[in-house]
Amino acid sequence: MAESWHGRHFSRVPQWLKNLELAAVGGSDVHVKMLAAPINPSDINMIQGNYGLLPKLPAVGGNEGVGQVVAVGGSVTGVKPGDWVIPANAGLGTWRTEAVFSEEAVISIPSDLPLQSAATLSVNPCTAYRMLMDFEQLQPGDCVIQNASNSGVGQAVIQIAAALGLRTINVVRDRPDFQKLTDRLKSLGAEHVLTEEELRKPEMKNFFKDMPPPRLALNCVGGKSSTELLRHLAPGGTMVTYGGMAKQPVIASVSQLIFKDLKLRGFWLSQWKQDHSPEEEDTKRGEVSCSRSHSRQQISRQKPAPLTLSGHHTSQS
Repeated sequence: MAESWHGRHFSRVPQWLKNLELAAVGGSDVHVKMLAAPINPSDINMIQGNYGLLPKLPAVGGNEGVGQVVAVGGSVTGVKPGDWVIPANAGLGTWRTEAVFSEEAVISIPSDLPLQSAATLSVNPCTAYRMLMDFEQLQPGDCVIQNASNSGVGQAVIQIAAALGLRTINVVRDRPDFQKLTDRLKSLGAEHVLTEEELRKPEMKNFFKDMPPPRLALNCVGGKSSTELLRHLAPGGTMVTYGGMAKQPVIASVSQLIFKDLKLRGFWLSQWKQDHSPEEEDTKRGEVSCSRSHSRQQISRQKPAPLTLSGHHTSQS
């Protein structure tokens, strides 16, 4: 008997659990015991029915998580009992104690990863990596600016950028423990950590005398925060929006678009997967899911820690 969180797309979150009988394990199926599953804003959006990908009802919530294989069908060759697995795509339904999935629905990962990092591996690091690689041809020494820098994606951006030799300006909301957060992000490889208020000050002109203007901005907030990112972008630069935590529109001035030739793009990992071949998807998995190599190589001057994804999770899967 598996305990699952079943919900319909209502305006408020349903508050019940339901015990379900597990399906029999077929020849190409995998019986998985869930070990951990986070809550991502995309999970809530899916439950509310205002997300780009909606499962058929009734459905189990949860797009991310990590589980351990309990049993496999006779034709399964990619995983074995004891292996750790993560969802291959969004909408799998990870908020349950155990389930039977098809082999194609899961990806095997090393079992020596920290549990919290493993549970958030399928969305946040992949989103961070693709945004850093796909929109601007960045070279070591180039600068990236981002808001929501303490989010799951933000922390992944910091670490991957540091491993690639990229400089980062990391914007966060002001808070009483700002110095503690700054120290935390710098320990991951952040070069600069600023508050939203600091980014708006005229003194920022002096800041960029010693820092190249960013060629890439990563926006998870929208509203005034995204406007400030645009204001500091280099001519011809790109701002990629992957979230809207402020629930406010992205506003760009006409002069920025005309005279600075700025580009506004969006990114959604689920769409990226649909648009790319299985071979490209395999490459992406190899590059990002084996994130331990970034930490072991220690190629950044900041010596980033192993890819750690604690705190808030704000990406859209």
